[in-house]
Amino acid sequence: MAKVYERLAVVGCGLIGSSVLRAARKTGAAGTLAAFDVAPEVRAAVRRLGLADAAPESLAEAVAGADLVLLAVPPARIGEAAQACAPHLAPGATLTDVGSVKGVVAEAMSAAADLAGVHVIPGHPIAGTEQSGPEAGFAELFQHRWCVLTPLDRPEADYHAAVARLADFWRALGSQVELMDARHHDLVLAVTSHLPHLIAYNIVGTADDLQTVAQAEVMKFSAGGFRDFTRIAASDPTMWRDVFLLNREAVLEILARFTEDLQALSRAIRWGEGEKLFELFSRTRDIRRQLIALGQESAEPNFGRDRTKG
Repeated sequence: MAKVYERLAVVGCGLIGSSVLRAARKTGAAGTLAAFDVAPEVRAAVRRLGLADAAPESLAEAVAGADLVLLAVPPARIGEAAQACAPHLAPGATLTDVGSVKGVVAEAMSAAADLAGVHVIPGHPIAGTEQSGPEAGFAELFQHRWCVLTPLDRPEADYHAAVARLADFWRALGSQVELMDARHHDLVLAVTSHLPHLIAYNIVGTADDLQTVAQAEVMKFSAGGFRDFTRIAASDPTMWRDVFLLNREAVLEILARFTEDLQALSRAIRWGEGEKLFELFSRTRDIRRQLIALGQESAEPNFGRDRTKG
């Protein structure tokens, strides 16, 4: 794979940041790799794991001379991180991020790094696990996943060339790339990611609150559906707190629609309207089949889960 950037600096070395470093190293998509994290123990882990060529003690040193600076910090800190990087960015550098919210984050990045010759291109690789920290990353995380870029409304030819170059970088890491308006991205992700996480957090919390059911029974008799909810609900609480607060308008809009549909489902159950239930369940099963056909999920029985382990 041809090298896309000479020097990549990753700020924030959790699951996503450390996976970018691993993938860039494995594919050769970037030459020199630099990394910075505000936590000394994370910087030490980066050095111990050999994730970067340099993991300096200062942010300024990490981003100096980089032609791509990637912010992999919690969404609420992206603007602050961009502001800290701005004075040290090289002319012509691209500044991007990996946050799950794009509208307000793009505004914060642009305001912080409003420098001539610096290309601000918000991004969101739609990939992850419930694990966190530099040890949790792996180079294949972005393989066959989507990465959405939400470029600013800029007419300059060099900006569009920077967008194309960043898209090539993500493709080198194994992703499919889609360009999208930031606000539209936030609405789409509210449906496909944010609301499912909110439901998972809520249903697992409800199960924990049901004092009439012994905790041991909830754990002992957890079926696949509840297990999958607990996996989602184990995601990084800092990141998801930020996501819901930063994308509140889109989340509340989708949540209102979901609440209406849930009330309709409740009425169908109450009044024994079996045909309505069957129609909904058939339609949603078709959606599952479409996801498999698009390569977004495994068609293996039992979701690929080891049957010997329940």
